[in-house]
Amino acid sequence: MDQSDEKLDVIIFGASGFTGKYTIYEGIKLLDGLKWGIAGRSREKLRQVLGEVEKKADRDLSEIPMILSDLKDETSLRKMAERCKVLINCCGPYRFYGEPVIKACIAAGTHHVDVSGEPQYMERIQLEYHQAAQERGVYIVSACGFDSIPADLGTVYTEREFDGVVNSIETYLELKSSVPYDGGAVLHFGTWESAVYGLAHADELRALRTALYKTRLPHFQPRLKNRPLVHKTKHVNNWWAMPFPGSDRSVVMRSQRHFYDNEKKRPIQMKAYVAFESLLHVIGVAFVAIVFAIMCRFNFGRKLLLKFPKLFSLGSVSHEGPSERSMENTQFAIYFNGQGWDKAEKLLEPSDQYKSPPKKRILTKVSGTNPGYGATCVALILSATTILHEHKKMPGNGGVYPPGAAYAKTSMIEKLCENGFKFEVLSKAE
Repeated sequence: MDQSDEKLDVIIFGASGFTGKYTIYEGIKLLDGLKWGIAGRSREKLRQVLGEVEKKADRDLSEIPMILSDLKDETSLRKMAERCKVLINCCGPYRFYGEPVIKACIAAGTHHVDVSGEPQYMERIQLEYHQAAQERGVYIVSACGFDSIPADLGTVYTEREFDGVVNSIETYLELKSSVPYDGGAVLHFGTWESAVYGLAHADELRALRTALYKTRLPHFQPRLKNRPLVHKTKHVNNWWAMPFPGSDRSVVMRSQRHFYDNEKKRPIQMKAYVAFESLLHVIGVAFVAIVFAIMCRFNFGRKLLLKFPKLFSLGSVSHEGPSERSMENTQFAIYFNGQGWDKAEKLLEPSDQYKSPPKKRILTKVSGTNPGYGATCVALILSATTILHEHKKMPGNGGVYPPGAAYAKTSMIEKLCENGFKFEVLSKAE
């Protein structure tokens, strides 16, 4: 059904894809009471995905509007954007497919959220479209899924609970399954593809950041140093930890830069790690990562990685993605180890330096289920509805933002806690 004159609150674009399908499923509950529709280039595929979700949810979705829109057709993108107040964009990799949708949304005066975990794409969009989005009163927010809502809003939450000035945060990601490993994939091909191109073009970031931030931050002391490449962490049951290669750190750093530039707050230094129970697991992941990094440097290597994802990921990536059983029984937790100073020691200017070492500590945790798709889609939809209902609490009058900067003053954290996430303080020490 498609009522072409009806203005919708939300449209899910790329609805027939893997992430899009699960976004529709979560939308049945989270978009209840709102006018929403789905969009894609094939009516047949849209009907098919609605049918699949209908069976799973045991709900009649025949009245959900279907809008045809093709990434190669600017007019169709513009018409789709004009049909809604907020567009949820599930069409990645965003490096290739994101920009035309952003342009259409800004032209139409429509807000836009997505689940990009691609730092080069996000930072280039901020550089090139922030002013245009501000002028149109449009919010463009990327990284609204597992990359990087838990890390970015978890940092905001940790600072909120710290009651002082946070100098640094180290995050540790823990993934667990409550069922035995079924031998299937743990990631969908789309995530792998984004990672291939992201790493291949990582050298673009330095020039992008120089253009994005005209002035450098002061050298805040003490500097947060890197941990050893592989180390044990007491924060995650004495598991083995190694640097986390995702976009969390770059997204958190952009939010912290926003708070420094616009609210005169000392930016929090941040390092991200991922923890594994066994050293053997660490060695396996490190082997895949090294091979992946080497092959991403060459065009022929990238073609092989994309042609044989299951082989080069040792079975963890497939075009079908993880099974429903595997996803629904996967739990995640991110631990935030924060250090800083008591509020009584607060300095006059954010660029001032402390003469005493940071002695105050906090350990917080953000946790949930099905990080890759369930939690991702919940966070994505809540990102859209928060803009709908609380845009007056968001920075400026529009613009391109990471989620921490965009949603810090809204009720986003509380909404996440009502829908499967848990934000909690584990310990504090003076």
